[in-house]
Amino acid sequence: MDIRKKSIEDMNPKEIRLNLYITQVIVICMGILLAYIFFPSMDTFLSLWNWDFSSIFFIGGGVACMIVLLDYIAMHLFPESWFDDGGINNRMFQGMSVIHVLVVTVLIGTAEEFLFRGVIQTYFGLIFASVVFAILHIRYITKPFLFCFVLLISIVFGYVFQYTGNLLITIFAHFLVDFIMGLQLRNQMKDGGDRDDDEADNRV
Repeated sequence: MDIRKKSIEDMNPKEIRLNLYITQVIVICMGILLAYIFFPSMDTFLSLWNWDFSSIFFIGGGVACMIVLLDYIAMHLFPESWFDDGGINNRMFQGMSVIHVLVVTVLIGTAEEFLFRGVIQTYFGLIFASVVFAILHIRYITKPFLFCFVLLISIVFGYVFQYTGNLLITIFAHFLVDFIMGLQLRNQMKDGGDRDDDEADNRV
């Protein structure tokens, strides 16, 4: 774990993003392979993708806002150390444009919901899919609060998918959560940089 942590700490933002892109491509490829194996027909697979704008926007958006609000409340109630992921997310969004944040979060939401909800949950159940989803966020394994929070989010997405049967709703919810938090981290990095510069000027 120490070796893995050191290697992550040595990564610059571009290297972290490259690893993210590679991981998401692998997730998509796994999803396609498992969908080909488990789904009896293309129609069965396509039935999970229902373009119902009002449901996608209101249910997916409502779930996303609830999760973001819960995260906001938790950050004001619990110690900051509980949210420490080694600075990965901070460096991930450091220097990103808003469009880049949008593209990255759409990719993450689509790839992960496709595999974990669309394929794994459909054939192995909500609990199994949620636990696997949480475990694969391996950097949270040694952070009990973050691990439990990711598991909770996965279970919420799982129940939404189970209730609606529409993968686009959970994709939108997942994307919106990541997009809002990504913008928040991006702005924090910019503000933090500005504050550091001001403090340096004051010391001089």
